[in-house]
Amino acid sequence: MARADRPDLMPEVVGGPPGAEAARRAASAVWRIESARIVGALARYTGDFALAEDVAQEALAEALVSWTRDGAPANPVGWLLATARRRAIDAFRRRSALDARYALLAGRLAEGEFSSGVQTGPGRVDDLPWDPDRVDDDVLALMFTACHPVLSPEARVALTLRVVGGLSTEEVARAFLVTTPTVQARITRAKKTIAAAGVPFELPPPEERRERLGAVLSVLYVIFTEGSTATAGDRLLRPDLAYEAVRLARTLAALLPAEPEVHGLLALFELTAARFPARTGSDGEPVLLEDQDRRRWDRSAIRRGLAGVGKAVGAGRGLGPYGLQAAIAACHATAPSVRETDWERVVLLYEALGRVAPSPVVELNRAVAVAMAGGPRQALDVVDELAVSGRLSGSYLLPSVRGELLTRLGRTSEARAELELAARLCGNARERSVLLRKAAALE
Repeated sequence: MARADRPDLMPEVVGGPPGAEAARRAASAVWRIESARIVGALARYTGDFALAEDVAQEALAEALVSWTRDGAPANPVGWLLATARRRAIDAFRRRSALDARYALLAGRLAEGEFSSGVQTGPGRVDDLPWDPDRVDDDVLALMFTACHPVLSPEARVALTLRVVGGLSTEEVARAFLVTTPTVQARITRAKKTIAAAGVPFELPPPEERRERLGAVLSVLYVIFTEGSTATAGDRLLRPDLAYEAVRLARTLAALLPAEPEVHGLLALFELTAARFPARTGSDGEPVLLEDQDRRRWDRSAIRRGLAGVGKAVGAGRGLGPYGLQAAIAACHATAPSVRETDWERVVLLYEALGRVAPSPVVELNRAVAVAMAGGPRQALDVVDELAVSGRLSGSYLLPSVRGELLTRLGRTSEARAELELAARLCGNARERSVLLRKAAALE
C-alpha cells in the first residue's frame, strides 16, 4: 500500500497495553533523530527512493506493535533498518523482480541478519545498519533528492520535512495550514515525479553540487520563514517548524563545511530565532522590535549566529544572499536598542542584497532602513515606486510599511487607510490585530 494511503504512524495512544505509550515514545524519538539516515541508507541499498521511504514507514509501524509486546531493542536503529530491508525484499518478491537487485539484497541478509537489533553478523560491513563511511553521503544525498529541481517548491518542502525531518504528514499539514490529504498528495506526486524523471539517489558531482545546493537552501529558508512569522492562523510564531529548519541547516553545515552560503543561512536562522523569546507577550500578541526586552534574547544563539557570519565571510568569496541577510540580522542582534542600531550599515547591506538577489521585498526592507537612517520622506518615495510597479500587489507588507511612514509624516487619515488595508490583506490573526490597533490609535 502506498505511504499516502496509510494513516500516520505516530498517533496518540489512549489505553491499550501498558507498554504501548513507552513504545510510541521510543519509536518517535528514534525516528525523529535517525529517520534521515535510515531512509538514506535504504535508498542507497534499494536504489529506489520511494520504496525506501515506504518500507521505513512500514518498519516503524511494525515497531509500535513489536516494541509494545517485547520492549524496545538494544539497538532500535538496527532493528528498524533490518525490518525495513526485509520489507524491501518482500516488495521485490511481490513485483516478481528476482533480479540482480533482489539477489544483492538477499545476499546482504544471508549472514548475520538482525533479528532483534542487538548484534551484527561477523565481520561484514554490509551487516551494519549502514556503512559508517557513507552516513554523511546518505543524508546529503537524501537532502539533494528531496529538494531536486524537478519538483515544485511545495513538493520539495513537504518531501524534505517528511523524509529528512521525519515529521508526520499531519505535522507538515498543521505547519502550513493545509489538509493532511493535500500533503499526502504532494508527497506521492513528488516520489512519482522523481521516479519518472529517473533521478538517481546519489550526490550530484562536485561541479553540479553548488548549483543544486540553491534548491536545498531555498527549501530550508521557506520552512524557517513560515516558522518565524506564520503567513496565516492565530499564532505569530511556529517555533517547532523554525527549529526543525535550524536542525536541518546545522546538519547541512556539518556535511558541507566549505560552503559559505550554508553557514550564512544557518547564521540567519540562529540570529533570527534568538529573538523568539521576546517577540510575543504572555497572551501570544506580537511585541514590536522597539518594545522587545532584549535581555530575553538568546545570547547563545546570537554567538552561534555571529560565528556563522564569520565563517561565511572567512571563505573569501563575498557574502551571498543568505550571508547578507545574516549580516543584517547581526546588526540588530548586537545593537543595544532600535535607536542605536547601525542603520547606515543596514541600508548598505540591503543595497548589496538588492544587487545579488533583487526582489520587491528587499526593496521594501531597504525603505524601512532608509527611514530609520534618514527619515521617512525619502523612504516613502521608494515605497510609492513599489506601489506604482504593482510588484507587491495583494501583499499586506507594502500598505503596512506605507502606513507607518505616513504616520511619521503626520498624514494621519492616509496612514489609517493604509493600515486598515494591510489588516484586510493580512492572513495572520496576530499581525492583523496589531495593524488594527495602530489604525484605531490614529482616530
